[in-house]
Amino acid sequence: MKIAIIGAGNMGGAIARGIVQGSKVKAVDITVANPSNGKLDALKAFNPEINVTNNNQEAIENADIVLLAVKPWLVKSVLENISFDAKKQILVTVAAGVAFTEYCKIIGESATIFRVIPNTAISLLESTTLIASYNASKEQEQFMLDLFDEMGLAMIINESQMSAATALTSCGIAYVLKYIHAAVEAGVEMGIYPKDAQKMVAQSVKGAAELLLQNDTHPAIEIDKVTTPGGLTIKGLNELEHAGFSSAIIRAMKASR
Repeated sequence: MKIAIIGAGNMGGAIARGIVQGSKVKAVDITVANPSNGKLDALKAFNPEINVTNNNQEAIENADIVLLAVKPWLVKSVLENISFDAKKQILVTVAAGVAFTEYCKIIGESATIFRVIPNTAISLLESTTLIASYNASKEQEQFMLDLFDEMGLAMIINESQMSAATALTSCGIAYVLKYIHAAVEAGVEMGIYPKDAQKMVAQSVKGAAELLLQNDTHPAIEIDKVTTPGGLTIKGLNELEHAGFSSAIIRAMKASR
């Protein structure tokens, strides 16, 4: 399986690095195209076996999968300037907000297309990656799941759910970081050094996530375990709710759709 990645920016570069560290595709079978050399040089330094080029058409010549990692407003011009073979190649795109119908107008309705939305934690192989498919077989869907599962957690969803799910994952990671930032500032105000406070809060958030993922439990159950009558935790939780914490999170998620 040969993969061409068009775009070596933050997302394209992170995906290339992630695939190389996995077991599904060899580095020699990956070609990354980018207009400038700086990011390509960084990829070669990461793994010299990755192929790089400044020519998009050259990158996709023998590719089985063409992964488009460009900004949404560049999708049309990039696709119109390459000879994508819809009969032999699979298109994978990470451009947010561009529906399958838009791709079909450019490369035809017979094409096999995947919309893939990772988040920035993909650079650490800890992404939540959303995958929607069009004209794909079960085997092709499973390959995409396996490929991106090696970079975190991948999930197949319907395209109609993509906007809402993106708010939870790609946008949601920023909201979690916003909480961490605020908690660190509170720690500093209470006399803890910033670096120490950040480690404490980040590890607490990581631990909370692992409790849910490993125990397959509900957040409310885990909250109850650390909330005793008249204790410090319930006082803090009540302050959060008085300040509209849950409502603010829900409104932020809905605004991000």
